Amino acid sequence: MAEITKHYPEFLWPVRVYYEDTDLAGVVYYANYLKYLERARTEWLRQLGFQQSLLKADHDVIFMVKRLEINYIKPARFDDHLLIGVQLIDCRRASLVLRQWVCRDIEILNEAQITLAAVNASTGRARAIPLSIVNILTS
Repeated sequence: MAEITKHYPEFLWPVRVYYEDTDLAGVVYYANYLKYLERARTEWLRQLGFQQSLLKADHDVIFMVKRLEINYIKPARFDDHLLIGVQLIDCRRASLVLRQWVCRDIEILNEAQITLAAVNASTGRARAIPLSIVNILTS
């Protein structure tokens, strides 16, 4: 994972592992971690004042995953209490780079680096992130 050069506050979102999240071995199915990461990103944006439906309605912008690199380190299991972390690494003209991780207590279970592209909701084309959004993300 690339070295983090900018330091922004971290955001943590709690998740409980349900039976439906696990496979036959009782561990979280690998694709479900992506759902946990998505939920945490949504709540991170919400606590910053950006409800995704309003970003689309008010700014004609949506964020789409452009790139994802994930390292699975240890499994989570049924009924585990997890914390999903989000940290902004870089805010570029038309994309955000985030560091995310899943931990149980202080043990990191997986970590990811995710690039979100800013996209015009009407046309589906890349666009600059509105300055009003950049200012809040980087303050």
